[in-house]
Amino acid sequence: MSNKRKNKKNNVLPVLIVTLTVLVLALTAMILMNTEKLPWADSAKGTKPLATSTSTATPVSSSTAAQSQATQTVEPVIEPSESTNPDELLISWKNPASFVGKTTLSDGSTQKSYKDGGKLRYWPLVNNKTAKGYKPPYNVAFGSPDMYSELEGVTTFRGNNFRTAPSWGTSSVKEKKLEIVWTHDIGAVSGVGSYWPGAGWTGQPLLVHWSDEVKNIMNINQDLKAKDLVEVIYPVFDGNVYFLDLETGKASRPKMNIGFTTKGTGMVDPRGYPLFYSGQGLNENNGKTGAFKYRIFDLINQKEIFSLPGKDPVAFRSWGANDSSAILNRYTDTLIDCGENGLVYKAKLNTKFDKAAGTISINPTVTKYRYKSSYSADQGIESSPAFYRNLMYFADNGGTIQCIDINTLEPVWIYKAGDDTDSTITLEETAEGVFLYTANEIDKRGGPKGNCNIRKLNALTGELVWQKDYSCFYQSYINGGALATPVLGKNDISDIVIFNLALTGSLSDGTLVALDKKTGKEVWKRHLEAYSWSSPVDFKSDDGKTYVILCDFLGNMHLIDPKTGQDLDKISVGGNVEASPSIYNDMVVVGTYAKKIYGVKIK
Repeated sequence: MSNKRKNKKNNVLPVLIVTLTVLVLALTAMILMNTEKLPWADSAKGTKPLATSTSTATPVSSSTAAQSQATQTVEPVIEPSESTNPDELLISWKNPASFVGKTTLSDGSTQKSYKDGGKLRYWPLVNNKTAKGYKPPYNVAFGSPDMYSELEGVTTFRGNNFRTAPSWGTSSVKEKKLEIVWTHDIGAVSGVGSYWPGAGWTGQPLLVHWSDEVKNIMNINQDLKAKDLVEVIYPVFDGNVYFLDLETGKASRPKMNIGFTTKGTGMVDPRGYPLFYSGQGLNENNGKTGAFKYRIFDLINQKEIFSLPGKDPVAFRSWGANDSSAILNRYTDTLIDCGENGLVYKAKLNTKFDKAAGTISINPTVTKYRYKSSYSADQGIESSPAFYRNLMYFADNGGTIQCIDINTLEPVWIYKAGDDTDSTITLEETAEGVFLYTANEIDKRGGPKGNCNIRKLNALTGELVWQKDYSCFYQSYINGGALATPVLGKNDISDIVIFNLALTGSLSDGTLVALDKKTGKEVWKRHLEAYSWSSPVDFKSDDGKTYVILCDFLGNMHLIDPKTGQDLDKISVGGNVEASPSIYNDMVVVGTYAKKIYGVKIK
């Protein structure tokens, strides 16, 4: 009997082995499919594997197979880097549904017509002459906003080509308090029938972390060259550009006297080159008058090396101020600036920078874009241009919003904003498309009240996505509505956009409002005791939470929770704040009517 049992066991054994093997293989397959490791799992789910991922098989002996499986590491997947070639960044475009027709006129200009009755006549100008059938000698295109600058810091108004980065780095927010750690005295001027103390609109200070190579060839104070310096560069009302150590507020080198007021925001070259760019707000300084200019300075020795005349002979407007903050395409050495004379300037700088010799020079060739809009005869661009690839976005004093191709200098679409729009357009690229956010003020329409129109537009077609209106008071010279540029929410507040509106309930108060990006519906609204033209600034804490800094005309600086709109802290910075703060890690910098630049620590 025992022999029969033995024989039976031997007959069953192969069956058991095969069964167990099948079960193990089936179980393994199920696990692999659930973790998407089988080659057909990707195609079945429609998931496209990264082209950069690779796998390499290395033969191993059976005796070391188990050890190899235990110690095998997966090579990291390297994301493809973004192209820096403008030809690869270009997007083609078609005339939108709003387009009706295009006509070439006898003087070589072109007129585009749109379904709402709007007409835009435009002239590309080369050597101040109309360039019929203008073709660019090279292509300009911007990458993602994170790729705008090679420098750490804030190098132009709102930091990048989308105008969405008024701060740099992160802060360690523990106490949720603000503390003034230094101040630096600045002056004032009288001109154009008024008194101009401290710093004005838009007035965002530039915060620059220079490379050691560049820092060492500039005329920075010797004791600071050995320091890991972040430099504050701040052109203000009194006609000077101040250079300060962010940590202490002490001068990092001599101030630079331009001679006339700067109201807008300057620009530092995003390539890390020692070049500084600045417009001019007024042409009168305590009884002294002079020509309007847009200036470029060599920061190695603080010398002016180029200027554009504000009173341009080809402009339709003679007022030559420049409150707009220019932008530079670092891939093509191209400066783009907007003037209050109504012109757009595109300048190939032909920069030569020799670090070893400690020299830099430019030899610009300038092309201009001139236009007339049927929406309004008022000319002048005070907002700062934003860019998506080769498409440029700006709004003007007459309430015309434009999208133009910066290469062909041809308008893609126009939109009637209804009033002066000095708030800078902000851009956002999402899975649903590319969008812009904009708001106007109460100016050309007069008073006593009018609606500030906050809008979200499709940035590629100009179509309205949503509009939200807020009643604001009109006041000559001090306008109600949106003068500030909005906070476009990111990270933990990526679903909202925050606008700061002036004179909503009286001639002295305001409203801070958060709107849902997708619908335009109010998420929260806060009454402000004091109106503000200063743009709110968002920054990120080490723990991933976002906070907002807002300043107002009573001289308050607020630390705000952007999820509720409520203050976490409030301090006084001495006087009206029209300028917009900048933030580098845990330091806030802003100039005020108290004739001081303030360095404020976020605690």
